[in-house]
Amino acid sequence: MTSVERTQQALRAIADAGAEGARIFTQVYDAPALAAAAAADARAAAGITLGPLDGRIVSIKDLFDVAGEVTTAGSRVLRDAPPAARDAVIVQSLRAAGAVIIGKTNMTEFAFSGIGINPHYGTPGNARDATRIPGGSSAGAGVAVARGMCEIAIGSDTGGSVRIPAAFNGVTGFKPTQARVSREGAFPLSFSLDTVGPLARSVSDCAQADAVLSGQAAQPLAARAVAGLRVGLPRGLLFSQTDAQVLAAFEAGVAALQSTRARVSDLALDELLGAPFRLQEQGTLIAAEAAHIHGALLAAGRESELDALVLSRLRRGETIAAAHYVGVQQARARLQPQLDATIADLDILLLPTVPVIAPTIASLDDEDLFHRTNMLVLRNPSVFNFYDLPAVSLPLPRQCGEMPVGWMLVGKRNADRELLAVAAALEQFLQTLG
Repeated sequence: MTSVERTQQALRAIADAGAEGARIFTQVYDAPALAAAAAADARAAAGITLGPLDGRIVSIKDLFDVAGEVTTAGSRVLRDAPPAARDAVIVQSLRAAGAVIIGKTNMTEFAFSGIGINPHYGTPGNARDATRIPGGSSAGAGVAVARGMCEIAIGSDTGGSVRIPAAFNGVTGFKPTQARVSREGAFPLSFSLDTVGPLARSVSDCAQADAVLSGQAAQPLAARAVAGLRVGLPRGLLFSQTDAQVLAAFEAGVAALQSTRARVSDLALDELLGAPFRLQEQGTLIAAEAAHIHGALLAAGRESELDALVLSRLRRGETIAAAHYVGVQQARARLQPQLDATIADLDILLLPTVPVIAPTIASLDDEDLFHRTNMLVLRNPSVFNFYDLPAVSLPLPRQCGEMPVGWMLVGKRNADRELLAVAAALEQFLQTLG
């Protein structure tokens, strides 16, 4: 299919979804997308290519600036903000690479939750069961890829916001090392922890998107064999409170992996992996930094316009003492090289992306249950934002009718391409199990 034909197909999928399509996308760029697709087809006919994303259909999360448009970041209160003067750096990169930007995907307000609920623009239903949550904060991104409304979605990940919706919707998500991709022109949640990464149906598509986003030359991933991979399973805290379906799918994958002569070993890492939670019992880096980012808004008395669940977390951030914040940052700087040294002889850590399957939207009407579920959903992926390690969520094989489950692969800082190469090998391996 040509780029125009694929773009038309994606636009039909959005339109045919009706009100649900409007909950998945906050903006759809019908005419500009078709024009970009036609230009890509013309280049292809002339034997010209701008790279691996030339003519590919890409969505962007509603926190990336597009010149001339207001960046609402999932919030009603930002609708009257000045329009962006220029495209975000990653949007510039996508356009220069010939990508067809089809629209902006919905998100949790200010990206401040792993659930994906949005009372302002509606909550996208999970791609596999619309009564269930999509995962957040890149809520529309995961659903859009899974439902064929785009081929690649660009999201942000501060505590799991690429990997959680990837896991819940049965697609692949990649969180890079933080410094790898520019955040200029992306509405922030946390200066310390925000990252920018892709969701797609394959590791290859994620790798191609990563090359464009990071400004690196597109090269094929190195071929890796599954046999001989050094895999660490950090059993303990991050395996607790795991749903039976999640654990069964995870263990079936591990058992199959062990049969290939991969070197799989259980590791006792609770001291290091539990440190982010112990250190932040009196307040998190995200809450403190978000309260600073939204300080003027909170002082302006517009609380009634915010999602109450987001507002409560912002208010919590206002109470965090400066001494505590500095102490967490200093401890983080000390701990990162300790975990680096501990996993130096491994290719990856392997664990469930999220310990639960996607709960129903209705079940989270209770505020206390919402907050408990949000903490559990964010638990596993957020650890590796704290340690600034790249991570990939791969969909595990599932039985008909079962909700998706994600396998999280964690690599070494700044070894993003190496991690993607391992992920590609494991993706191919998992497909043989399906």
